[in-house]
Amino acid sequence: MQEAEKTTNIVIFSEKDNNQPEKEQGQGSEPITRQQSDDASGQSQEEENDLYEHHRIVVDKGQGLLRIDKYLLGKFENISRSKIQNSAKAGNILVNGEAVKPNYKVKPEDTISIVLAHPPREIELIPENIPLDIVYEDDHLVIVNKEAGMVVHPGYGNYTGTMVNALVYHFGKLPSQDKENLRPGLVHRIDKDTSGLLVVAKTELVQSRLARLFYERSIDRVYHALIWGEPREESGTIQGHIGRSLKNRKIMDVFPGGDHGKHAVTHYKVLESFGYVSLVECTLETGRTHQIRAHFRYAGHPLFNDATYGGDQVLRGTTFTKYKQFVRNCFNIIPRHALHAKTLGFVHPESGKYMLFDSELAPDMKEVIEKWRSYSVHKKIS
Repeated sequence: MQEAEKTTNIVIFSEKDNNQPEKEQGQGSEPITRQQSDDASGQSQEEENDLYEHHRIVVDKGQGLLRIDKYLLGKFENISRSKIQNSAKAGNILVNGEAVKPNYKVKPEDTISIVLAHPPREIELIPENIPLDIVYEDDHLVIVNKEAGMVVHPGYGNYTGTMVNALVYHFGKLPSQDKENLRPGLVHRIDKDTSGLLVVAKTELVQSRLARLFYERSIDRVYHALIWGEPREESGTIQGHIGRSLKNRKIMDVFPGGDHGKHAVTHYKVLESFGYVSLVECTLETGRTHQIRAHFRYAGHPLFNDATYGGDQVLRGTTFTKYKQFVRNCFNIIPRHALHAKTLGFVHPESGKYMLFDSELAPDMKEVIEKWRSYSVHKKIS
């Protein structure tokens, strides 16, 4: 690999210790039902399930015996038989709730559930020599510490300069890479203006297994965010369905009654309070578009300088001109929402070892936190 200059970001890389809960890649999960993505905003997104598809198929009564890989090949467009076979090997194809091999013969009225890595797109993918911060690499996967401002994959309005363009340059062909697929190797993503860790698969089998881990919520993800105000409790949980706003389709709203959107849960802990803003640790139980940003806006604590969700205004503090200028200076230091994907942990799809990666906060976020820390010490905040 021709690789860019790296930073040392691994804090922990170990086998799972006895105090950590076991992560099962288990077979025999409940059947997976089809979930349509409600994403229509291109690149402005939190991690979301639409990088893998979930299908449920009931076999016709008149269907003759046929290998399941051949049967499914006739049910989907733009999919190869090898991709179906790898999904089966990864335990991603269930028949009547049980994982099956590619040579399983489908029978009338079988219920088939399948998880497939992300759907295809139709734009040419061009390798580009863009520096990447690679914190870990083996024959099966890569851990990237994405900088803020970098789009994860090509899409409308962002056809070049993305992390995926850089990946295919540095690593060559990635799984599911062809002219119709702009997301080779991906099983999750973070917003353009969110910095931090992502895992990328280097083989199709690993990609399928990682997709299943995300679907089963077996990935440990921790974010750090700077938010306006101080939550009433030092730790807690924000719950509420998240879906596209009924008034503005470019943003997400929280629907606490569950009448719209998808189930979403964010756990948080206040790490440090600076009076008018707080540094919080967020653990995702689900991975919805803009989940952290939407949940904290709903809770009355928008992310600092999050223009999409109202955090780019002076929401707490005094009316003094000097204070307002201080906040504007902070906005200039971090001209984006203050969110970093700090920790990523999972069971390695090949070795079976638990791996935990931790990254330092991006420089702009570290600087603005230090500014607020200094202000809270030297200025009286009430």
